[in-house]
Amino acid sequence: MNLPHKHSATGTTIFTVMSTLAAQHNAINLSQGFPDFPIDDRLGTLLHIATTVGFNQYAPMMGLPLLRETIAENFKRRYNLDINHDTEITVTPGATYAIYAAFTAILQPGDEVIILEPAYDSYIPNIEMNGAKAVPVSLSTPDFSVDWNKVKDAVTAKTKAIIVNTPHNPTGAIWAKEDWDKLADIVRDTEIFILSDEVYEQLVYDGQKHYSVLEHAELRERSFALYSFGKVFHNTGWKIGYCIAPPQLTDAFRHIHQFLAFSVNTPAQYALAQYLKLEDVPPVNIMLQEKRDNFLDLIKQTPFTIHKPTSGSYFQLASYEHISDMPDMEFAQWLTKEHGVATIPMSAFYSNKQDNKLLRFCFAKKEETLQSAIERLSKLEAVAASLK
Repeated sequence: MNLPHKHSATGTTIFTVMSTLAAQHNAINLSQGFPDFPIDDRLGTLLHIATTVGFNQYAPMMGLPLLRETIAENFKRRYNLDINHDTEITVTPGATYAIYAAFTAILQPGDEVIILEPAYDSYIPNIEMNGAKAVPVSLSTPDFSVDWNKVKDAVTAKTKAIIVNTPHNPTGAIWAKEDWDKLADIVRDTEIFILSDEVYEQLVYDGQKHYSVLEHAELRERSFALYSFGKVFHNTGWKIGYCIAPPQLTDAFRHIHQFLAFSVNTPAQYALAQYLKLEDVPPVNIMLQEKRDNFLDLIKQTPFTIHKPTSGSYFQLASYEHISDMPDMEFAQWLTKEHGVATIPMSAFYSNKQDNKLLRFCFAKKEETLQSAIERLSKLEAVAASLK
């Protein structure tokens, strides 16, 4: 039987590859982006309560009303934005799903989508599965800022959408307000849609601010804004996300969503809605900045080089330029097998596999996890000369 190839990616994702390798070699997994510390006990209790009080059947297709109302209240409090919970918010089984559904709602064969690389590895397969073509535009190193002239040059008559990500995975870079203004200049008087992946929107450090596409009045009318509770409340396994878009785009999104998942885990939606109403939940960025700062301090004990501390997300890039000349994929696998620490090679986030001798570390881990990883990595100093 001949099976169709829906996208150009081959094999399993780099996250599965490295996590599997970590398990095989009993390595400390700083590759895949998930915390290894527990969720707030109150959130777990609320999930249990939801199952005991009857929230066990299908939720409405667009999401539990209580959760959508609470999301709208939350955005009003944090961003002073008015969002209609009935016509602009759709709850989804995770943000990656929401990205796919948004693409499917707008793309047709022959369309083009501009992506900014390095990029989360689901973007290109999502685009290609809808018969469209991904047009990569490289971010500028070492700060991974956007070269807006390159973006403008990439726009053609076939450009249907631009997908952006801030705070950025894998680099941790965040957009300034001026970036949104420059994007608006490019898409003005076009029919280009914006997909704004903002799953790390609450993970911003050093007093910096996350600017959402929803705060830009002009761009908001053409944008899907995509979010994840898993990144905020450390419960990635719950797979609950949501999409915020103007009514016309929400209608198109739901037209797809109703025939993909239709409904999302009801007790988890109830628990999240009740948890969002609590007034004493500490901001997640405070705890994660402490973890980032701790990681930056610890990694000084190793021969890795930090060119720029991350501004957002829970990832930190580090260079192994003073350790080895190996390609980054080969080095990451060697590091996992021989020194027991799993990371993600940055070339996996480029369609052309660009190799800048950088690895992505996830620092959203318990203190003892990070300490153990650094103890293993610190031994690299002794072998660095032989690897050169």
